Amino acid sequence: MALKEELMSILGPAGVTDNPESLDAYSADMSFARPMKPRVSVKPKSVEEVQAIVQWANKTQTPLVPVSSGPPHFRSDTVPTAPGAVMVDLSGMQQILHIDRRNKVALIEAGVTYPQLQPALAKEGLCIPTPLASRANKSVLAGLLEREPHTIPRYQWITLDPLRTIELVWGNGELFRTSDGQNWRKPEAWTKKQAPIGGGGPGQTDFWRVVSAAQGSMAIATWASVKCQVLPEVYKLYFVSSKKLESLTDFVYRLLRFRFGDELFILNNFTLASILGGGAEVIKKRAAELPPWTALVGIAGRERLPKERVEFQEKDISEIAQQFGLELVPEIPGARNSEIKEAILSPSGEPYWKLDYKGGSQDIFFLTTLDKTPEFVKTMYAAAEAGRYPISDIGVYIQPVHQGASCHCEFHLPYDRNNVKETAMMREFFTKASEAMLKQGAYFSRPYGIWANMAYNRDAQTKAVLKKIKAIFDPNNVMNPGKLCF
Repeated sequence: MALKEELMSILGPAGVTDNPESLDAYSADMSFARPMKPRVSVKPKSVEEVQAIVQWANKTQTPLVPVSSGPPHFRSDTVPTAPGAVMVDLSGMQQILHIDRRNKVALIEAGVTYPQLQPALAKEGLCIPTPLASRANKSVLAGLLEREPHTIPRYQWITLDPLRTIELVWGNGELFRTSDGQNWRKPEAWTKKQAPIGGGGPGQTDFWRVVSAAQGSMAIATWASVKCQVLPEVYKLYFVSSKKLESLTDFVYRLLRFRFGDELFILNNFTLASILGGGAEVIKKRAAELPPWTALVGIAGRERLPKERVEFQEKDISEIAQQFGLELVPEIPGARNSEIKEAILSPSGEPYWKLDYKGGSQDIFFLTTLDKTPEFVKTMYAAAEAGRYPISDIGVYIQPVHQGASCHCEFHLPYDRNNVKETAMMREFFTKASEAMLKQGAYFSRPYGIWANMAYNRDAQTKAVLKKIKAIFDPNNVMNPGKLCF
């Protein structure tokens, strides 16, 4: 095969595979995307190899599909849409290039995962905010580029935080480093205590926004710098529970206003039980024991006066809870504090928590504001009744983002993928529920799969602008064609 031989000349024999079993793993995911097998997969080890692959793709008009996380995938963004695609698997690029304790920044390659990064940061007295119980093999860089919400809204000044500088290979084959990343490879940069902690630029253009949530359709990111936090010396987890979601939203708004707490989010009983895991029977039993709605509040004390920081927040948050007729408590029925703390602060075990109940799951998530989430929950429950889906099996995760200016609202919907009838029902329910959310004002800021047409068909002007930008950075449309509006 000429294609394989050409790629082997770039990567060597070990970096290219056309093994049918390996390619099958890339051909489909947990979504309802139409399966399509790529022609080959490649595993570059350096930015030079990535750049050579992209330049080759432009010469041969070959579609490229970047992927840096391990399976299972859920959102159709890593399933080829165009025939004859080459998978560019960056999961082998796992170097932690530098950790700068003074500037609280780390440089990581595209394949680095949270289980790799957090222990390395801890040795330097640092840590990084994480998504809620993410997959253990999920790429840190991919999650940040996808704008996956993390659980600490108080440190999120913009939606891309804690992402900073990125090294990119644009779809046209050009190498580019955003902001002040151009200097980091120079040894004198570190001796002069310089670090790539800027985000925007160079100049007045924030190029990192072009690749954010672009699903690999603009460029391939090879490394990035991420802003870290000082590792807490004292940490406590508390709970505020209620029978109604409405009772918690004003309380959470008040904490956001004063920037109290670190981790701050709301879960319903089914999501919390699913994260704790144990299989279908255990999850079902535990969901019945847990409170219907729980706000989880993590309080951290860092370097300076750690105990005092925790103590004053404990007192103030408890008083705020009482003002809303609620109670801040260290334990809730159905699970131990230590058990919940371990589950929410660590990557998910196996099986991934969203698959533990029935083996399959679909997610519907979007941005809104915290005060509107109760109405979206009612709409979801109504759609479930119409679609004959059990309301008790609907998981809800509500995560304030951007210091509470907006809110990530997520529903996770488990089902049996091996049951043809149940899968058909879920496909219909997923579509109708998504349409109902959009009609109600849900903002699908990351439009995967069917959401892309729903979103872009409502905004022809934005669609036209995006296509112009695509033509600049990927004129031959080799980067993951068929995604978004491309």
